[in-house]
Amino acid sequence: MNLKNKLILSGAVTMAALFLGLNANAARMDMVDVSNNNGYMSTAEYVSMRNEFGVKAVTVKISEGGTYKDPYAASNIANVQAAGLYINGYHFARYATKAQAIAEADFAGRTAKAAGLPIGAVLATDVESQEANNQSKATNDRNNAAFMQEIQKFGYRADIYTSGSWANNKMTIKSKTSWVAAYPYNPVGKNWYSSNHAWQWSSTAKFRISYGGFDVSQLNDNYYTADQKSKVKPTNKAAVKQQNKTANKGKVTNKTNRVPHLKNTAVVQTYNQNGTFYPNTILNVRNGAGTAYRKVATYYPGEGVQYNQVLIKSDYVWARYRRANGQNGYIALGVNGGANYGKRVVGVSHTYYTVKSGDSWWSIAQHNGLSMYTLASQNGKTIYTTIYPGQRLVVR
Repeated sequence: MNLKNKLILSGAVTMAALFLGLNANAARMDMVDVSNNNGYMSTAEYVSMRNEFGVKAVTVKISEGGTYKDPYAASNIANVQAAGLYINGYHFARYATKAQAIAEADFAGRTAKAAGLPIGAVLATDVESQEANNQSKATNDRNNAAFMQEIQKFGYRADIYTSGSWANNKMTIKSKTSWVAAYPYNPVGKNWYSSNHAWQWSSTAKFRISYGGFDVSQLNDNYYTADQKSKVKPTNKAAVKQQNKTANKGKVTNKTNRVPHLKNTAVVQTYNQNGTFYPNTILNVRNGAGTAYRKVATYYPGEGVQYNQVLIKSDYVWARYRRANGQNGYIALGVNGGANYGKRVVGVSHTYYTVKSGDSWWSIAQHNGLSMYTLASQNGKTIYTTIYPGQRLVVR
């Protein structure tokens, strides 16, 4: 989930807090939420989360607004259940009126059904959009109530997800309800929002065999783990393996990538994924997925590259893209199991604006109906970052 005002944990504190056993007072990793931004997730990854980190539940993005369906919802739901974890869903709300809230609830409910979200699961409304920010507290309360009432018609339990800064400011968040996000610099010894169902305390959690950072939450009751049954018992290894094989069919392939002029033969895990990568450091483009390949181009912070495949190797995670000359280029997304080299946005096509002389964050934002903060954030910058003529910015 993308909250605008998240506080990012420092690297040292994050690692100390995220690996269970290092500090018994660290906030718990009871629940993880995933979406298209996390890419394809296998059953093995969810089993690792459960066995090694104590994760009990996963909440999967189902939909957004009135038209977007998360392309990974069905595989996530199947693989989470195969791993023996509780499964829930969330809808990213774009509604500004009661009628829109009802229409989005109907869309989310139908989409959840089609993706296989079981009856009795939570289907929360994720309220953090610019549309909600523009409404009064009373209007947001009315719209949220309409959404939750409608979603229950599909057999799902309702809830609200929002940020701590919006709770009881932009909308009413009552005790013994809701899922609230607020990120302390140091989560050790903290127990925020303990009167609510769940507290999301980090967006940068790392798991041993999964790439990238994850949103993690501490559950304060059993609302997100109630009334559900996993399809496969966690101890039934053969059934888990078979269901994972079925769910993963056609999505991930392991192959041996033999490169004649390189001494070592590496096993590569690949999967097709369309997305845009925004590097936060200078990165070289290679003509193959490895640092031993020839450098053919360079990308800089502020630029974006649209890729079509991800390759996971023992050292780095790579993205493949089609260069202007028609040949494939490969750029490192980050260290396998370690640091990211930028932001990956999956399954989203963007509209760009080229900065002209005399432009400012304010003028570009006003022209495109955005706030300065939203415009800067979606480009991985702040409003204090200098922009230059010729630079491309994402505006849609």
